[in-house]
Amino acid sequence: MKNTLRGSTCALLIFLLIAQAPYVVASNWVAGVGLTSSVGEWSNYSAINIIAGPTIFPLTTSKTVLYIAFTGGTEADIGNMVLYTTATRQATITAVAPVTLGGVKNPSIDLTNKKVCKTQPVSAANPCLVKLDPLALKLSPQNDYYFVMYFGSGNNNSALGGASSQGLNTSLTGLFESGDQTQLKVGNPAPAPGGGNAPYFLVAVQTS
Repeated sequence: MKNTLRGSTCALLIFLLIAQAPYVVASNWVAGVGLTSSVGEWSNYSAINIIAGPTIFPLTTSKTVLYIAFTGGTEADIGNMVLYTTATRQATITAVAPVTLGGVKNPSIDLTNKKVCKTQPVSAANPCLVKLDPLALKLSPQNDYYFVMYFGSGNNNSALGGASSQGLNTSLTGLFESGDQTQLKVGNPAPAPGGGNAPYFLVAVQTS
């Protein structure tokens, strides 16, 4: 069962992403997560985040960058990450794209490393923001997208906290399911059509 903690002092994460590099200003594909809460106990669970076509802003870029955030624990052991595509409000998967961090689909992230998480300890008030590798993909309002992260069994993931939204200030939705939901193929139904809850870990979808 998931434990949820509410944090009240976290600044808007979306503003942390603006000054990434000189002369580069990121644009948002969708409304990002603002104030964060913490959802824990992720051993053998998949976090499913839905980017709905009608919420996507019209942009000209051909890249998509996903940002995830952690709010507790010492190490995140990710088993796999994928992005499923369906037609808008349809359940059938039409494309599957791997998502990576440093070229790896199953990274382990040291949340105690100040080079990874500058503010210690990691918490809902001080979430650790991680930029995943860019995807060569332009999001379309004609499609829905399902970003799924699977966390394998183990003590590290049992103690892991994932960022979620405190309020209704995001167009992202999500839920969680037990087991590995990253192995679906084209033609299979998406793991959670419709969504309706706050996202888990995913806090921003940007162009860079």
